[in-house]
Amino acid sequence: MAKKKETKKEITTEEVVQVVEQPKVETKVVEKPKKDTWEIKDRTYLISKGTPLSKSIKSAGIYWFDEEKGYERELKYCENQKTCFVDEMNGDQRLSHIIFRNGVLQVPKNKVTLQKLLSLYHPMKNRTYHENKPQAIAANEIDILEMEIKALNAAQSIDIDMAEAVMRVESGSKVSEMSSKELKRDLLLYAKKNPALFLELVNDENVVLRNFGIRATEMGILKLSADQRTFSWGSNDRKLMNVPFDEHPYSALAAWFKTDEGMEIFSNIEKRLN
Repeated sequence: MAKKKETKKEITTEEVVQVVEQPKVETKVVEKPKKDTWEIKDRTYLISKGTPLSKSIKSAGIYWFDEEKGYERELKYCENQKTCFVDEMNGDQRLSHIIFRNGVLQVPKNKVTLQKLLSLYHPMKNRTYHENKPQAIAANEIDILEMEIKALNAAQSIDIDMAEAVMRVESGSKVSEMSSKELKRDLLLYAKKNPALFLELVNDENVVLRNFGIRATEMGILKLSADQRTFSWGSNDRKLMNVPFDEHPYSALAAWFKTDEGMEIFSNIEKRLN
């Protein structure tokens, strides 16, 4: 019997090669847990007003609103628990008291639960008591000292007209009777005492204009009506401007000096003052 001859089938380029798509494997990104930035150290808490011999604050029946969870969580201080949140506690809850002695409560670094309750969650924080933070106090004092230096440097460099304008805010019409030495002394003292306000006045462009208007009124060049609503020429009572309602007269005058009409009057007064 003759054997059946096997024939090999040749693959042609016309045949379509099917590509089997591999299923996509989705990888889930697991977020790393937030790193606890709590600093392990001894902490001191102080009663905000006075130094009572003994002062206790609530250690139970208090709540803190958790924004992430969206509801209030009950707080309790129990020395046998590792958390101050009641919903995270396990086993018996042995309540402990929180007592300040002579206005002070020192909490060692091993009592992290109590520290976190006092520093982060207790509703009386920054009301009845506050945490003593020497570094924050030092940083604030540095800012104040730097501002004082900046104010004193500015006081040393400003001209006599600006000095008079700034001090008139503090001393009023008494400035007109001061000698230049007295004015400089009081200016430096004012800069040291109120550095923030001093720097604000120095940078206020209307301060000089207000002082200019006050000087003109004191010398009789301008006249302010008894009701402080109208400025007029001192020589002939011709009205120059009305003071808008609820505005300080000299602040309104300073703003008016910047208008076209006011600039002409300003130039006229400046010639008389000089």
